Amino acid sequence: MAKPTIQYVCSSCGAKAPQLLGRCPVCGEWGTYEEEVVNTTPKKGVTPRSFGESRAQRLQDVVATNEIRLDMHNGEFNRVLGGGLVAGSLVLLGGEPGIGKSTLALQVLMQQGERKTFYASGEESVRQLKLRAERLKGNAENLYISSETSLERILEQVKELEPEIVVIDSIQTIGTEAVEATIGSITQVRECAARILEFAKTRNIPFIIIGHINKEGSLAGPKVLEHIVDTVLQFEGDQQYMYRILRAQKNRFGSTSEIGIYEMRQDGLREVTNPSELLLSTAREGLSGIAIAAAVEGVRPFLIEVQALVSSAAYGTPQRSSTGFDGRRLNMLLAVLEKRVGFKLLQKDVFLNIAGGLRVQDPAIDLAVLAAVLSSNMDIALDAGTCLCGEVGLAGEIRPVNRIEQRIAEAQKLGFRRILIPAEQKVDTSRYKIEIVPVKKVTDAFRLLIKS
Repeated sequence: MAKPTIQYVCSSCGAKAPQLLGRCPVCGEWGTYEEEVVNTTPKKGVTPRSFGESRAQRLQDVVATNEIRLDMHNGEFNRVLGGGLVAGSLVLLGGEPGIGKSTLALQVLMQQGERKTFYASGEESVRQLKLRAERLKGNAENLYISSETSLERILEQVKELEPEIVVIDSIQTIGTEAVEATIGSITQVRECAARILEFAKTRNIPFIIIGHINKEGSLAGPKVLEHIVDTVLQFEGDQQYMYRILRAQKNRFGSTSEIGIYEMRQDGLREVTNPSELLLSTAREGLSGIAIAAAVEGVRPFLIEVQALVSSAAYGTPQRSSTGFDGRRLNMLLAVLEKRVGFKLLQKDVFLNIAGGLRVQDPAIDLAVLAAVLSSNMDIALDAGTCLCGEVGLAGEIRPVNRIEQRIAEAQKLGFRRILIPAEQKVDTSRYKIEIVPVKKVTDAFRLLIKS
């Protein structure tokens, strides 16, 4: 009988090596090689996986049908999934420890009403799950729970119960007897995910598996885990704030441009259908260093409050700090402000904050960032009824942005009197009651803001 052999696998790219390496020669990552036990004698009953017809067919002979989607009775969750959970799909939900992944999964199951659902946890006991369910105050009449780490026993329970939705929390805490490796290793995670995928496809039952993330912020385990699943959802947010964002990093059944916004409360997560009203402060009039930006995350427009503080540097090297905004882009914008506008900030500290704890990647808030920095530097409050949108180029020009009509409509809905937009944007101003002011350069925008 052949003995098991040991090989080393990169958790980042999946490259294999016969010995432990410090740096992966394929992807260049450091410290990613982990030990994997390979059994050279295949186990009985282990066969190649097939999800239906295995013989080759002509594409035009295949009968295509629309995916069956389950309404999750959760508007934000449905939005990110692309309209609902597809039957037989495998969804991977990841996020920081304590961000609310398990709370979101349990709350979604408790919103299913008459549907029979199953929650298998390898991290918590059934008593802990009961306490969490009582705190969430949902409908748990058709929710079945189990505390189990064996994948074979979990799938046996699924066969007996025949639920419509299954949640496994988490993929790193369960193991299969088919491989000889410790629970949480690369081999176990990969094999468990593959077996769950096969079970979900053959029985047409959707699975939501929760995954841990590593210190770099990416999903723990082999990279192949993200390739195996149909959808990868990232649950993110600052634990010091109450808002959480659900993003789709991969979605075989929908768009990855949608986001869902939740508010963390004592009784669970509440859907935020109109984030603009919650993210904007009502006491900003007369305060310098505050500018309102019309941003778009995914396809959803909302207005955010950009706060800046410029002060004299106490030490020789000035500080540049940003929360919710890319620090490298902030340095670039400050260089544009100094080179193209003439404001010297070499001996001053600059602090930037996106109110509400959100992290925004939309380049259209560049103009609002510069306006907030200018307002704080000059200690002049900007007009509270004005919002801005526009990407700033290295030459100081204001470049066009996408979905400009949605940004203008959102500003008008929230009662703003004026919005500054890039001059190259073609907009039918007769459709809006809000004053639309086109600007070409950063200097033109600053003249209008200071004059008002």
